[in-house]
Amino acid sequence: MKHHRVILMIVISGIIVFLTGCASTPKVKRIDINEIVDISGRWNDTDSGLVAEDMISDCLKRPFLQNFKSKNNRVPTFIVGFIKNRSHEHINIRTFVKDLESALINSGQVQFVASKGERGQIREERLDMARHASENTMKGPGEEVGADFMLIGEINTIRDEAGGKAVMYYQINLELIAMANNIKVWIGGKKIKKFIKKPGLSW
Repeated sequence: MKHHRVILMIVISGIIVFLTGCASTPKVKRIDINEIVDISGRWNDTDSGLVAEDMISDCLKRPFLQNFKSKNNRVPTFIVGFIKNRSHEHINIRTFVKDLESALINSGQVQFVASKGERGQIREERLDMARHASENTMKGPGEEVGADFMLIGEINTIRDEAGGKAVMYYQINLELIAMANNIKVWIGGKKIKKFIKKPGLSW
């Protein structure tokens, strides 16, 4: 009888371990990358993409662009400078910068030069070319295109919370500055407000 009880206890323990393991296994469902999913209410990929598209679209509609094309008979060259995160949250600024770069390049209205970090890699490759590439394929120094305008900006937030409810307000400000004379040719702003309710919890 005692032997049966031991076996029964082992079987029950095994079942408990199995069920615990199943309960702790995450369930993963693949979704469309364009589907809007808000889980925490914080800044996410949807915010980054939509803000970049909206703000660059507004920027490229302004008079400075046509004025530049008429005066110089070419499209301007852009570069993205520092975008500062002054919000309450950890925001992946690199992702936002890439969304801005993508919106600029894909517009077809401007050309875009590599960032400071990227230029370092390219210059190193040119030095390697000078030593190893054939003369008719190597790319020499002094042929880089300088930027006409730099895009800078910041992300700010205001958080209001009480009793498991919160309102997150985001304000994104971007400025486009002429490299030749530091004149600001465009200032844009985008605002996002989210109401978040967490039953039984407070922030």
